[in-house]
Amino acid sequence: MAILKEKDFGTPKSKSVQKVEVQIDGFKVEVEEGTSVMRAASEIGIDIPKLCATDSLDPFGSCRLCLVEVEGRKGTPASCTTPVTTGMKISTQTPRLEKLRRGVMELYISDHPLDCLTCAANGDCELQDMAGSVGLRDVRYGYDGANHFDTPKDQSNPYFTFDPEKCIVCSRCVRACDEVQGTLALTIDGRGFGSKVAVGGQDFFSSECVSCGACVQACPTATLQENSVIEHGTPDRSVLTTCAYCGVGCSFKAEMKGDQLIRMVPYKDGKANHGHSCVKGRFAWGYATHNDRITKPMIREKITDPWREVSWDEAFAFSAEKLKKAQADHGPKAIGGITSSRCTSEEVWVVQKTIRAAFGNNNVDTCARVCHSPTGYGLNQTFGTSAGTQDFDSVEEADVMIVIGANPTDAHPVFASQMKRRLREGAKLIVVDPRKIDLVKSAHIEAEHHLPLKPGTNVAVVNAIAHVIAKEGLIDQKFVEERCDMQSFNEWRNFILDNINAPETIAEESGVDAEEIRAAARLYATGGNAAIYYGLGVTEHSQGSTMVMGMANLAMATGNIGRRGVGVNPLRGQNNVQGSCDMGSFPHELPGYRSVGDDEVRGTFETAWQRKLDGVPGYRIPNMFDEAISGNYKGMYVQGEDIAQSDPNTLHVEAALKALDILIVQDLFLNETARFAHVFLPGTSFLEKDGTFINAERRINRVRPVMKSATGLEEWEVTQRLANAMGYTEMNYTDSSQIMDEIAALTPTFAGVSFKRLDEKGSVQWPCNDDAPDGTPIMHEDGFVRGKGAFIVTEYVPTTEKTNRKFPLILTTGRILSQYNVGAQTRRTDNVDWWEEDVLEIHPSDAEAKGILDGHWVSIRSRKGETTLRALISERMAPGVVYTTFHHPESGANVITTENSDWATNCPEYKVTAVEVTPANHKSEWQEHYALETPRMRKIVEKAPVEPAE
Repeated sequence: MAILKEKDFGTPKSKSVQKVEVQIDGFKVEVEEGTSVMRAASEIGIDIPKLCATDSLDPFGSCRLCLVEVEGRKGTPASCTTPVTTGMKISTQTPRLEKLRRGVMELYISDHPLDCLTCAANGDCELQDMAGSVGLRDVRYGYDGANHFDTPKDQSNPYFTFDPEKCIVCSRCVRACDEVQGTLALTIDGRGFGSKVAVGGQDFFSSECVSCGACVQACPTATLQENSVIEHGTPDRSVLTTCAYCGVGCSFKAEMKGDQLIRMVPYKDGKANHGHSCVKGRFAWGYATHNDRITKPMIREKITDPWREVSWDEAFAFSAEKLKKAQADHGPKAIGGITSSRCTSEEVWVVQKTIRAAFGNNNVDTCARVCHSPTGYGLNQTFGTSAGTQDFDSVEEADVMIVIGANPTDAHPVFASQMKRRLREGAKLIVVDPRKIDLVKSAHIEAEHHLPLKPGTNVAVVNAIAHVIAKEGLIDQKFVEERCDMQSFNEWRNFILDNINAPETIAEESGVDAEEIRAAARLYATGGNAAIYYGLGVTEHSQGSTMVMGMANLAMATGNIGRRGVGVNPLRGQNNVQGSCDMGSFPHELPGYRSVGDDEVRGTFETAWQRKLDGVPGYRIPNMFDEAISGNYKGMYVQGEDIAQSDPNTLHVEAALKALDILIVQDLFLNETARFAHVFLPGTSFLEKDGTFINAERRINRVRPVMKSATGLEEWEVTQRLANAMGYTEMNYTDSSQIMDEIAALTPTFAGVSFKRLDEKGSVQWPCNDDAPDGTPIMHEDGFVRGKGAFIVTEYVPTTEKTNRKFPLILTTGRILSQYNVGAQTRRTDNVDWWEEDVLEIHPSDAEAKGILDGHWVSIRSRKGETTLRALISERMAPGVVYTTFHHPESGANVITTENSDWATNCPEYKVTAVEVTPANHKSEWQEHYALETPRMRKIVEKAPVEPAE
């Protein structure tokens, strides 16, 4: 298909519901009050010339190209800044306007290089288009006067080039950085002819620019241009798809030239991102064609053998034989598998179906176990459904936001920009986090309260907030009586009023000032619409489920649920964490969060799948590891998940993987888990997938193939053929849309979903069924899914992971903007220019006490292991707390994390590890072993005979 062109109306749509009627060039048009003349004209197909105006930015009125005449009004007002009024009569094309516009364009062109034929933006340049639109044929001023043709290019950014000689100083890039992204890294420096776009550093790379691409998107010329376009030329066709990074689920136009991807352009009509993006989704897609990709199946008898490329048939036969033998020798529950939150919902569905129907057990789990499983448990217990309550746009009506254990500017940057816009409009912010994340204070944003709690004390702090609200009579009694179970409320109220939950009692334990807790509680309860947004800093604790229920209690007690601007909102980490959970990836639940022990539900699946299913829950991931080491669990199929890097206590995980008789890894690259595998089944990148991702707001987005599968098979097809080889021949899909049809037929919340419906609507949010044919943006509006909301008593139980003289500091972990999860994708892009290695952030007082210098190596030891990182001395940390990321495998961050986990879901307690940090002059023993052994365990036989892929 050709390039998908989105109409630019020049100015944003008015939010008014009142209508006014005007006349434009003799045509009557009715538009919303407050609509600009430019947009009103555009809506009836009259395009007024413009350069500084675009509908993603507020009107600016600087280019003077969009002039119009209004009957009864003197002068020629700018149509972008002039709102329509009832009865207005407007002329957009008159001899006077033609002359004025040509004069304006002459001035622009007189100081612009006339290299259109060799310019990267040729054919995709608004300046070029406007020169033609106004009929400019000559420049009276000539080209010999003062100009900006000698200004050097800024090529510091790995993804785009800034060429100031082509800049027309329209300010669109500056305004995009301000209004869309909220970073304010750009400004206009100087005045008059000397004015220019400037960054707040030596160049783009060293400035505060976060490389979101908003400036590139907004630029009407080739001043800011993607390097891929400069190198390969402008694209000629596009495919609409969904980003495969975080849980925001941004929609993109993948723009192609032939079969080559040239650029990813954020889709203006994307309901999760509205035309915005971050550095990962916009630019970090090169991994999909990286030389490290494995595109042919491989096998080996022992993990010390080199890999051997084989045909698909041989790989499936080898895998099935080994899996069947493991079951014959050790019983039907001796094998299982893990689904991926990076794969499509359809691919996940086929994996869990394979394990249940072909393997004959419920030994299926997902990487969501190690991030948001407490979300599912906690929200299901209180509200009756295992998902967040709002759409992202709901934040636009929030008056107060609590951000707990999340770092949106790094982990969910597109949504963070939306939050920042609302905060700059006057909403108040409470940050509950051990670190001073960017939202605590940055350009034009400052939190009203920052509660820097000690890691592990989340429940204590949320109980103290609730105590203040109950003690001071701030509970929304009417809401509680109408919408909630009163018995559970009274039990909770009696518990929460106990002095054990008072801020003064909690202050010493949590490290948070009692008056700050009180002030934050009052603001949340009385500040208007109040919304809670939380991340892994909530769930990855031994009391993760308790904390989720504590936040739900808080929302119900104050009536902050069931309408726009409020709610309890998990910020999901990976692109399809929600979908992998929805599809039945847990050992105790069938798709739709229904118990495997429910005979009626299970019977429905047995009829559809033509197999008797096990009614007993299977192993969770930690159980799989323990049983493997015990010799009872011998075979595992891992789809798109790197458990050897991402799961806690790396030494324990490695021991479990080494104990398996057959480990099958399906992925793009020979990841850390593949070091211990016997079979490698190549996967497909998101650019090759056909299916859906489900984001953090329950939005089901289409993922469409941009290019053919590099492996010759769809990823779901690989799983299906493995199931067939195991003897389950009843699975015989021919297209991914058939998988979604089966999902809809067997899962009530998806009953109205199909590829056809998604293509028509763009996207929908589940539940989508007969009761909600267009989906459900806001949950629990008229009542909770479970009926009456249930309050749960949330007793604070301190973690067993304690500091002492031997391990005096607490290590907590998180992410960085430029990298993603275990880094398998982003480390294979130019994003490494920003983050080459994981480092240990440590407070200056702790560093001084230990004799640690900035940038020097330090040893981090815990009760489980040791690793070595460089120190980064930072006041973002509170004294007593250190912090690192886990994006680089050689860092060994999870060598030192413990097996402590959430009491309800076994979600690991990554956020609390007692450690000692000391200066070091060498790598740890594990790191040295990793560097020595990894190349050997990844070796591929050279020039092995390979049958052609089928």
